[in-house]
Amino acid sequence: MKQVKVLGPGCKRCQATEDMVRAEAQKLGIEVAVEKVTDYAAIAGFGIASTPGIVIDGRVVHAGGLPKPEDLSRWLAA
Repeated sequence: MKQVKVLGPGCKRCQATEDMVRAEAQKLGIEVAVEKVTDYAAIAGFGIASTPGIVIDGRVVHAGGLPKPEDLSRWLAA
């Protein structure tokens, strides 16, 4: 199971990013545990200044703006 963290204050883009992660994982048949991180200090601890951010299995893979679906697929499949 992949551990995915969606970093952001809870804005519409952050929610859309979480929805995209879940949809891509389901499409690929990959189980994911999605955690929302809204604490600014925790987000800064990942070195992210622009949200939403995505961390998969402890590795930052995206920061700022909505990710592309093909990128999400690649990150989740890795």
